[in-house]
Amino acid sequence: MKVLVTGGAGYIGSHVVELLVERGYEVVVFDNLAAGHRAAVHKDAHFVQGDLLHRDDLAALFAAHTFGGILHFASHILVGESMEKPFKYFHDNVVALMNVLEYATAHGVKRFILSSTAALFDQPKKIPIDETEALIPGSVYGETKFMGERLLLWMDRIYGLKYCCLRYFNACGAHPGGHIGEDHAPESHLIPLVLQVALGQRPVINIYGDDYATPDGTCIRDYIHVLDLAEAHILALEALATGDSRVYNLGNGTGYSVLEVIEMARQVTGHPIPAQVVARRAGDLPALVADSTRIREELGWQPEFGSLAAILETAWQWHRTHPQGFGDRDRDRDRDRG
Repeated sequence: MKVLVTGGAGYIGSHVVELLVERGYEVVVFDNLAAGHRAAVHKDAHFVQGDLLHRDDLAALFAAHTFGGILHFASHILVGESMEKPFKYFHDNVVALMNVLEYATAHGVKRFILSSTAALFDQPKKIPIDETEALIPGSVYGETKFMGERLLLWMDRIYGLKYCCLRYFNACGAHPGGHIGEDHAPESHLIPLVLQVALGQRPVINIYGDDYATPDGTCIRDYIHVLDLAEAHILALEALATGDSRVYNLGNGTGYSVLEVIEMARQVTGHPIPAQVVARRAGDLPALVADSTRIREELGWQPEFGSLAAILETAWQWHRTHPQGFGDRDRDRDRDRG
């Protein structure tokens, strides 16, 4: 089957593309490279540079290819930025999704996977969080994903487009082969920031508050390896061939505190990794942990990289061998093309 992966040059998208190609799918990656990296795209995937906000780009894409399914990753992802630039997020996350859905339904696509988020759960009543928890986004970013899930509900009712919304908790780690990994600018995720300290690229890691109602006072999060996420995408895509639309929360089901992540990073890297406590960030919840029972029972999904040590080992391999991320490889590619 030929599948379209929007945002397939990004962190999660590129790992999903890798697994899709390995499983024998014909993959078309569509990305504007605003945040992604051309060097991250598997050599056997067909790459198209374009923008979901440009309808001419989409018209050409769907005229050239017939897709059996679409996996949609393209979006802005920074919670803080979304509160400072709400129109950017509503425009680029929601309007872009509407555009691709319009072309998808017009061309008879019947399967759609949405990259969703745990940012839907700003006021969870119980931890771990399952799919019955009320959807109460606490940011514009979370709201755009909520709107995306609602759009898909109507696409199913009106056009029969079957969808799966995968609500990630904290994606992390890198491909064990060491050739692709996390490279954001700016970087906002804890694990790569901690590893940048180990590499001497940052002097210290900030701990945003140590007085939360948790065992060590620091926030607890559920960290899920990016390849385990990729596996869930393929299982969901295949399940939609004969099943109904669905939503799943994706995490390991085990929470780790900020201090636990830092200490494990010290053990994995062999570096001291100095840390300092600073003021809390607005909106941070004490704990966010997923209950992924539903996808385990319905699709047989089982994380391969379940331990924090395994996650950090793959991330460390990527960061220490690619301290500038994809930077050098992207520049080499651009020079060759020029």
